[in-house]
Amino acid sequence: MKRLYLLIPLALLGLFAVPFVAHLRHEEQATLARAATTARQQADAEKESQAAELKARADADQRAAARLAAEKQAAEAKRAQWEDESRRIAADTAGYSAGAAKLAAEVADLQSQLASVRAKRAKLSAEAFATAKTVELARIDKRNAELEIQRLTAMLARQAAGTELPPLPAP
Repeated sequence: MKRLYLLIPLALLGLFAVPFVAHLRHEEQATLARAATTARQQADAEKESQAAELKARADADQRAAARLAAEKQAAEAKRAQWEDESRRIAADTAGYSAGAAKLAAEVADLQSQLASVRAKRAKLSAEAFATAKTVELARIDKRNAELEIQRLTAMLARQAAGTELPPLPAP
């Protein structure tokens, strides 16, 4: 009987070991299959992430290239605008310089005309003064002559009053 205590559990253990080992093998295969599936899923996910990363890099490169092209185009437009403004400013400056030179020549001409007009005015003023002086001297001479005539007339009248003359015949 004492042996039965030992044999029955060993027999049951043997009977239980066969399905247990089969189950372990099956479970091991299922685990390997799951691991393979997981590895395959991870590989697929890695490939997808790499593909997405490559696509993202390509998109980023494309956006960067487009941004650089836009920046370059904007810089070119700005430079062209700056050059146009520079040309316009240079043309305006040349035009204003030519106008300033023309006006400076006109100013010089007008200054010479003004100097000649001032000289002519001074000459005319001197002539007018000389003429006015001559006129005033002529008036003084006229007045002196009138006074001399009055004096002579008065003197003749006094002399005539002092002498008796025969009466004048009637006409």
